[in-house]
Amino acid sequence: MEIDTDDLSGAEVQGFLAGHVADMHTQGPPESTHALDLDGLRGPGVTLWVARDDDDALLGCGALSTLAAGSVPEHPAAEIKSMRTAEHARGRGVGAAVLTRLLDAARERGHRAVYLETGSGEYWAPARRLYERFGFVRCPPFADYPVDPLSAHYRREV
Repeated sequence: MEIDTDDLSGAEVQGFLAGHVADMHTQGPPESTHALDLDGLRGPGVTLWVARDDDDALLGCGALSTLAAGSVPEHPAAEIKSMRTAEHARGRGVGAAVLTRLLDAARERGHRAVYLETGSGEYWAPARRLYERFGFVRCPPFADYPVDPLSAHYRREV
């Protein structure tokens, strides 16, 4: 498996991420859906990594977004966004590999902590287990996230 940054110019990655956003919108009301669209992922301070197998098939992705000064107690800090594993690749360690790459990048960039928001429902239970296995702990909402019973917020020092 190779995990490299991606510029979001390819149709395959664009479609994969569009599917991610659409899927997130089926899981709750718009005010509880915080997935970045393509424009958000192309924004300043956001880097997307894509995992591919030896045959160049897309396996998953994840993004790291620098948090603004004052939005969290630690600075500099980052947020994990757009973590997604292709359905055909689930259970193969793709999420763990992408998360490891994101944490390495945060460390390389000098971030003191990494935050994330995910859903609190059963649909997101595998993601929460992955994050907790990697040492993320629940925290109050951060940055501009509101208190929302449909969201679970996490942080981890890097």
